[in-house]
Amino acid sequence: MEWLYDLIFGSGIAHSILILALVISSGLLLGKIKVFGISLGSTWILFFGIFLGHFGLQLEHEVLHFMKEFGLILFVYSIGMQVGPSFFSSFKEGGITLNLLATGVVFCGVITAYIIHLITDVPIVTMVGILSGAVTNTPGLGAAEQTFYDITGATDDSIATAYAVAYPLGVVGIILMLIFFRYIFKINIDKEASDLDDRNDSKMIEAQRFSLQVNNPAIFGKKICDIKRLIEREFVISRVLRVETGMLTVPQNMTPLYENDRVLVVSNLKNINMIEALIGPRIEMDKSEWNKFDSQLVSRRIAITKAEINGRSLGDLKLRNLYGINITRVNRAGVDLLADSRLQLQLGDRVTVVGAEEDIVNVQKFLGDSLKRLREPNLISIFIGIALGVFFGSIPFMIPGIPQPVKLGLAGGPLIVAILISKFGPRLKMVTYTTMSANLMLREIGIAIFLACVGLGAGEGFVDTLMNGGYQWIGYGIIITIVPLLIMGVLGRKIFKINYLTLMGVLSGSMTDPPALSYANLIAGNDVPAVSYATVYPLTMFLRVITAQLMILIFV
Repeated sequence: MEWLYDLIFGSGIAHSILILALVISSGLLLGKIKVFGISLGSTWILFFGIFLGHFGLQLEHEVLHFMKEFGLILFVYSIGMQVGPSFFSSFKEGGITLNLLATGVVFCGVITAYIIHLITDVPIVTMVGILSGAVTNTPGLGAAEQTFYDITGATDDSIATAYAVAYPLGVVGIILMLIFFRYIFKINIDKEASDLDDRNDSKMIEAQRFSLQVNNPAIFGKKICDIKRLIEREFVISRVLRVETGMLTVPQNMTPLYENDRVLVVSNLKNINMIEALIGPRIEMDKSEWNKFDSQLVSRRIAITKAEINGRSLGDLKLRNLYGINITRVNRAGVDLLADSRLQLQLGDRVTVVGAEEDIVNVQKFLGDSLKRLREPNLISIFIGIALGVFFGSIPFMIPGIPQPVKLGLAGGPLIVAILISKFGPRLKMVTYTTMSANLMLREIGIAIFLACVGLGAGEGFVDTLMNGGYQWIGYGIIITIVPLLIMGVLGRKIFKINYLTLMGVLSGSMTDPPALSYANLIAGNDVPAVSYATVYPLTMFLRVITAQLMILIFV
């Protein structure tokens, strides 16, 4: 049985893989346990790693360090790929206010942690660990550990210990604050949902179908391309019905409109009033009525799966002229976008095509429409991105007032590069598409490996640290959780008049906390909290990583 003892308590590749697999699988099983409907999820991997590390199960230092950093890179890079496409658009219109509130939560947390550091003399390195746990942000923990190692050449297990101590009450504290706001503001959920429906911005910009009748003499006989130049509004005329003949056509740019023609327009609520004033009034003609005339036409969604289409605009493809079809909408990540000629297509987009059966078949061949291709992982862009992320993360640059050169590190570099590649890669003909399941798999493998290594490394001195004053870190973490949420929550509701359902998503997103989001969605009964969570999540995640690094660089 000596071989078994060596396998478990010895060293080598088999030992390392066994211990990591044991920690990860056990932690994930424990993560399925819920108390009052709340689960700590994958954070149990960290706790189980600490448990085994306390009893002497360890990995060799070099192996532990490599696996931890590689897991961190996979995790933050996949997050960057996920949030990148919406990162810049999240600053538009109402998103600016929501992101300002989330930014306020981040910086209030940093200031609160620094004040506690000054009052209690808790080392700033430990305080960054408490901060990361209190706001339930694992990438911040990874960034702090990696930055500390970069500037000192050593590790400090108190970062992970403080994170583990503060994390559980961080999760609970965020949910308790959402409940607290509900009662002090005397929130009626049904009324909040009704108020939100009355001013739903997403409905204002999402592509919808409208039936209009041509009655403006100024456009009688004019071609569609000339009519579209008369107003600066985005719209697509999907079908034209000649009332006198009963003929339905898929119009092209040179198709003229005549008096009493009925047109099916695809646009949004922001534009439709202006379009109505130009063409004619809306009429009661729903989809089923159009379908009566639609027997000679087919409407089908086609997936963009050919790499050569990636990054090209609809206008550049000239599909209407080449195939006699009309593209009315482009579905991207579940949202219908208006098929404007300037819109650049991305791999994975699904376009709604209207036309004759044989024409649509030809368009299918041109665009791909092969789900098998979408399922294939695009590993080239992933590893090119990781390589660029590591490269840029290793470049030192000076910031006035900071004595040491600053690096984005193995957390910040891959995160920023992933955001940029996922957003701008298609314009450079780079295929960055990954399925949601593939991205989630990459992300979960990365975070699982990282948390297992952090737990094993911190386990040896965890109990001693906790008994020698570490229990006080729980109280500090509670303060760091509550104070920023209290300040920005009151500001958001009383000053900015933000709907409570939206506010729940903003506060959950500012803490990058999925359990809080689950609670918010359950209370709301709709996806409003999830939308605002997604709006602030990209910037918040970026700021959490960068502020954790800066606290180490400035104050250590």
